[in-house]
Amino acid sequence: MRVIYNNWFPFGTYRAINMLGVIFAKRKYGKLNKTVLNHEYIHSMQQREMLFVFFYLWYVLEWLVKLCKYRNTTAAYYNISFEREAYARQRDLNYDKHRPLWAWTKYVRRR
Repeated sequence: MRVIYNNWFPFGTYRAINMLGVIFAKRKYGKLNKTVLNHEYIHSMQQREMLFVFFYLWYVLEWLVKLCKYRNTTAAYYNISFEREAYARQRDLNYDKHRPLWAWTKYVRRR
């Protein structure tokens, strides 16, 4: 995975963002650790299995639905199925070796 460190993207307080398999990270937070890199790699797997475009469409639509439900941008973000899978499995550094296809779907209905 390619990591690009910069001073402005991602916006806000986010440390890193995965865009089409390339990670953009804020330089001020320092080098990304293995857990954060694994979190972003999980997003890469999700993006590939959804052919990238559908990942981003689903992500935005699900965030909007969660925003209406929770009325809080942070709660909406943490309850997106893609994020729930990535946060739940980010410490399993071998997750890519045993992750089933479409694993994120089991996180859709749970919250």
